[in-house]
Amino acid sequence: MINTRLTAAVQDILPTARIETLSLDNGTGISLFLMNEDYPQDRLPQEAALKLMEQPYYWAFCWASGLVLSRYLLDNPQLVAGKRVVDFGCGSGVMAIAAAMAGAAEVIACDIDPLALLATEENARLNEVTLTLSDDFDNITGPVDLILVADVLYDRDNLPWLARFIERADDVLIADSRVKNFDFPPYEQIARREGCTMPDLDESAEFRDVRLYRGQAVR
Repeated sequence: MINTRLTAAVQDILPTARIETLSLDNGTGISLFLMNEDYPQDRLPQEAALKLMEQPYYWAFCWASGLVLSRYLLDNPQLVAGKRVVDFGCGSGVMAIAAAMAGAAEVIACDIDPLALLATEENARLNEVTLTLSDDFDNITGPVDLILVADVLYDRDNLPWLARFIERADDVLIADSRVKNFDFPPYEQIARREGCTMPDLDESAEFRDVRLYRGQAVR
């Protein structure tokens, strides 16, 4: 099934691309609206390439870390059941959807990209779950039990967020395939899984090596 609203958004830069339903291969039963598996990979004209750098379609892929952490949540529903959860930098919304499926009381999907929030809204509807959407982390009021974060540390400028997460919530789960020397107390590695971005970007083995970290606040 092709999502016409999201397809129109990507065709502004990639005229032959489509956003269509793809069932994840991680055993969660989640389906997402993602870039078509035969998406255009030819060299882009300079103008299109510059536009894509300014407005990357991160939400159009289910990245390896999100794929792994969504499965981890459904394998360990006690981590989210009955809790108020924030999915930070939600992208496609895969982790927010998994948290809702695992029994969270409320899931807030947060992203500064309006297209990511649109994709998350469409994906939530596709999977028949209810999410709250937010375009600003600082505007989320009230207590937060758990923050979920996947593949946002590729930009080293985002590392200070690790301290902010612990200040904001009692529990934080991080999934990352980019930072290999992760030494940020109180975060500790709790699992390691292999995952592949969908649709497949033919990434090297190092970016399929996903590590999960947990940080718990001491109040």
